[in-house]
Amino acid sequence: MESLYQQLGGAAAVEAAVDGFYNKVLADDRLRHFFEGVDMSRQAAHQKRFLTYAFGGSEHYPGKSMRQAHQRLVDDMGLADQHFDAVVENLAATLEELSVPAELIQQVAGIAESIRDEVLCR
Repeated sequence: MESLYQQLGGAAAVEAAVDGFYNKVLADDRLRHFFEGVDMSRQAAHQKRFLTYAFGGSEHYPGKSMRQAHQRLVDDMGLADQHFDAVVENLAATLEELSVPAELIQQVAGIAESIRDEVLCR
């Protein structure tokens, strides 16, 4: 069976999704403040590597753990469930715009839910 990464369309699909996703996030009043001063090219590259791994396109992820990557945002900026929900909402909307089938979007949402507690440092 093909991995979710392959079903979504591989590297080109992840690239398009991440680029569209960050356009939405940076326009979202609930989220944009978390990215002030962030090198978005670097951030997008990290996200592409992470999603490639999370969707089964790579066997290992060279980045920080979700807890390490988000601890400062939780402690200093109040990153919480409502922000996580907004991220998932923006990701799903991006995938819908890219004509990703609903069942694959549900799989992506399930992967996101599986890391909620780590991202929110609980």
